[in-house]
Amino acid sequence: CSEVSTVVSQIIALPCVALSIQLEVLYHALMPDSLNHLPVHPLWQSPLTIPGGTRQSPINIQWRDSVYDPFLKPLKISYDPTTCLHIWNNGYSFLVEFDDSTDRSIIDGGPLENQYRLKQFHFHWGAMNDWGSEHTVDCKFYPAELHLVHWNAVLYPTFEEAVMEGNGLAVIGVFLKLGACHEGLQTLVDALPAVKHKDTVIEFDVFDPSCLIPSCPDYWTYAGSLTTPPLTESVTWIIKKQPIEVDENQLEAFRMLLFTSDGEEEKRMVDNFRPLQPLMNRTVRSSFQSRHLLNAEVQPKDHAEQMRP
Repeated sequence: CSEVSTVVSQIIALPCVALSIQLEVLYHALMPDSLNHLPVHPLWQSPLTIPGGTRQSPINIQWRDSVYDPFLKPLKISYDPTTCLHIWNNGYSFLVEFDDSTDRSIIDGGPLENQYRLKQFHFHWGAMNDWGSEHTVDCKFYPAELHLVHWNAVLYPTFEEAVMEGNGLAVIGVFLKLGACHEGLQTLVDALPAVKHKDTVIEFDVFDPSCLIPSCPDYWTYAGSLTTPPLTESVTWIIKKQPIEVDENQLEAFRMLLFTSDGEEEKRMVDNFRPLQPLMNRTVRSSFQSRHLLNAEVQPKDHAEQMRP
């Protein structure tokens, strides 16, 4: 504690940019060792990729600290499977991209004031099942995390313009946990060997990504950023509370992909996630009431302390 106090006293009078960097250092110094010693992908190793903003992603979601918002609406998802175009290995993940020229694959409701079009989805995963997700819940990692990226076509004429605006993007995050084989995901997994190398693209049509979204309507939401460069603070995050189950073979298929192009020394595509970022002054809202609070109202205090979400 004395070391932390010393650091805090030293950074109070720093200029704004230096202050944000020092706060980042302090934040990671206070993180549990289990979160601090994970591998960092080269995409995020350079300090030049950290803009020092106030709403960076991903974050650790503290279940007890999230605020239930009774005014949050159910999220409405309407995807047209025929808008699916292709799969692309872009060198740090694989993207499944969609035709976003019309409103055929959209989401609205939830925390969103406008309708958003689906642009692409991708995953982040670890070399092992102990980590891989970008977001965490009560410091718990999942082996992988799905991101479905949408843009606000009501207010902005192109995806590129929406990326630069505070309400330009909406990303649905879904955790993957180890369990039963996911039949919907298997269609995608079967196609992955064809995009093993960086910059390979294959056609992939008639796929409905709603099969990858859990049926439970509960979610957390907060104002954040892209987790890959340019890291713009343009994202309304919608993190589903319930994970989906995938099996070991499906996760291994992700790990067989490569960061490298054909002919280069092979580097397996693993640990392609950004480290956790400080919450700063943001509030994480939930569409559901925490069982922590409900149990605390009706159970003796000692019993309530033992309850888990």
